[in-house]
Amino acid sequence: MLLGAVAMLIAGEITPMDALRSIDPGIMIFLFCMFVVGAALEKSGVLVRISGAVLGRAATGPTFIVLLVFAAGIGSAVLMNDTLAVIGTPLVLGYARATGINPETLLLALAFSVTTGSVVSPIGNPQNLLVATAGGFINPVTTFFTALAPPTVVALLLVCGVLLLIDPALLHLRIEQRISPETAVDPGLSRLSYLSLVVIIVLIAANVVLSLSNSGAGIPLPAIAAAAAFPLLLSRRRTDLIRQVDWPTLVFFAAMFVVMGGVGESGVVAGVLERAGSAVPGIPAIITLGIVFSQFISNVPFVALALPALAAAGIGEAGMLALAAGSTIAGNLTVIGAASNVIIVQGAERRGVQPGFFAFMKAGLPLTLMQAAVYMAWLTML
Repeated sequence: MLLGAVAMLIAGEITPMDALRSIDPGIMIFLFCMFVVGAALEKSGVLVRISGAVLGRAATGPTFIVLLVFAAGIGSAVLMNDTLAVIGTPLVLGYARATGINPETLLLALAFSVTTGSVVSPIGNPQNLLVATAGGFINPVTTFFTALAPPTVVALLLVCGVLLLIDPALLHLRIEQRISPETAVDPGLSRLSYLSLVVIIVLIAANVVLSLSNSGAGIPLPAIAAAAAFPLLLSRRRTDLIRQVDWPTLVFFAAMFVVMGGVGESGVVAGVLERAGSAVPGIPAIITLGIVFSQFISNVPFVALALPALAAAGIGEAGMLALAAGSTIAGNLTVIGAASNVIIVQGAERRGVQPGFFAFMKAGLPLTLMQAAVYMAWLTML
């Protein structure tokens, strides 16, 4: 993406000043702040402690899978799926050793659940954030949750079902070794990390209350992330946390905005709209396009390219939500369908576990088809 942005500048498709103006400061601030929060949760040991408290309740294989899938799914809706992928990979490999569960099964559980769970939130993944900021939603937090929570619960249950089918040994597994919560690695940073989590939850709840009041007011997503990161950036550990920020992803987004700005200046999108005429694609078509095209150009660039055309076609809120859902569950089809999958696979390989591409797709193909059917049916009824 960076090379594409440079090529746009060299070719004169976009001027340097227009390139700078094309970068969305709100999204960049949001991503930076959420990466700071994620780094703090990892370094402090808070997520290890929380996951141990939740998963320590499991006494059987099926119970462990259900708790893991829903805990990771809910976590990704609050902290972004890429954050959970980075932190969760060593965690699930440790749980595989503690419980005797096949590590590849738990890696699939992590990948499928962080992808699926992130559908329900505008801050769950980068493509949802793009849809939320460009889709004209009055209160994206409430809209995403109320519209997408019911089908996402079903989609997470499908994840559990597929995992139990591909690894039937789970059905008979008894977990004798209890998983206990870990102590905080860094007590001071741990307290600040809990504070950041509370800030996120409180401000999201405030957005929900504001939406119910019909006042039309809402707290912008970048403001929520900035408020959560603020105490961490004032702490003595801020330098360490800033070093752990996912800078390559931030560079990717800045470059993507420049490329999209160049595409807009070139008139390509206008030409596509002219050829498409006034046809408005339906929910099934939008979800299908999101799943298919995300395998070739990845889901974030696909959404960035598709948003102007679909918005101009007048697809409405349901169509925007379908775009978010389809491009997100595309990550369950193949390893390359989502950045979070690549993060998990690379993290596992560094630790001696090599999940196979075809093993992923063998479970991911039927899962994606079933999840797509659920979202199509639900969003069509809205």
